[in-house]
Amino acid sequence: MTRRTGARTSTSIGNRGETVASPAIDTASVTALLERGRTLATPVLRAAVARLAPPMDTVAAYHFGWIDAAGNPTTGDSGKAVRPALALLSAEVAGQVPEVGVPGAVAVELVHNFSLLHDDLMDGDEQRRHRDTVWKVHGPAQAILVGDALFALANEILLELGTVDAGRATRRLTLATRKLIDGQAQDISYEHRERVTVEECLEMEGNKTGALLACAVSIGAVLGGADDRTADILERYGYHLGLAFQAVDDLLGIWGDPEATGKQTWSDLRQRKKSLPVVAALAAGGPASERLAGILAADAKKTETEIADFTEEEFASRAALIEEAGGREWTSQEARRQHATAVAALDEIDMPESIRGQLVALADFVVVRER
Repeated sequence: MTRRTGARTSTSIGNRGETVASPAIDTASVTALLERGRTLATPVLRAAVARLAPPMDTVAAYHFGWIDAAGNPTTGDSGKAVRPALALLSAEVAGQVPEVGVPGAVAVELVHNFSLLHDDLMDGDEQRRHRDTVWKVHGPAQAILVGDALFALANEILLELGTVDAGRATRRLTLATRKLIDGQAQDISYEHRERVTVEECLEMEGNKTGALLACAVSIGAVLGGADDRTADILERYGYHLGLAFQAVDDLLGIWGDPEATGKQTWSDLRQRKKSLPVVAALAAGGPASERLAGILAADAKKTETEIADFTEEEFASRAALIEEAGGREWTSQEARRQHATAVAALDEIDMPESIRGQLVALADFVVVRER
């Protein structure tokens, strides 16, 4: 069994007393992997979007950052392409060339963007990647229709391969999509509850983010003929990586720089999300936790208009209480714990050391990005 050797991280002691790795990014390796994912997947993704009937093709092109609101070509940011990079790497785990994973990479990216289009509308987010969201520019109806169309395209891309392995891959993708939708439903329902447990929050985030990342890192291997055991282990890596990814997103959702995130300051607090820092702070006990609980209970009874009228200082005071109660530090440590669990799963698969190193580098990138 191939195992990584040599030290690559420092360690610290987490809130629960265990040793937690502090990863350092191999920037050059990650940049190359992400660029490869874009280079191989984007032409196929563009061709898939071009199948859509007008104006959905144009609306989707705007969402992906290929054109501006007036229809002019642009070089705008279309995302980090972590999922396509994982799909191509997983094909290599199965001993195939990365191109074998391209249909899977495109299918996962289509499902991911289906979820973004709907999430932005449901959450009322007006900005994504530093520009207006689709529903803001083209209206809610187009956001819903284009999202639905992208999901249908994802299945079409896989099934038209016509192989047994493509059928296996489609089954994993549809299961991941259902879990993603379950997670979104849980997320919305939690906004209207005064208390959510840490366990409930982790389950929701595992569905909302972990399931699709798990699919991304197994789908290329499945298309390459890998057995279910290998695919399942890769999914375990991807699931815990997704939890790490979401924990970092939760931190950025409260304390992230709007210039980096493309969203408003305190964006998750504005939406009353029960994200990990909030839930962990409420579960911590102590004076700050109790004060926070009282404030959030009162907030839950306010209308959307009343919340929108909050000053920056009011959101900042809530963020300060979350941090004082330990929610920020707990979530940061949780991201590292989930990262360590993800990386450990890779030891159960025989693979070239170079491929394992690239999977680890991507995991490192997810945990320390923009923090």
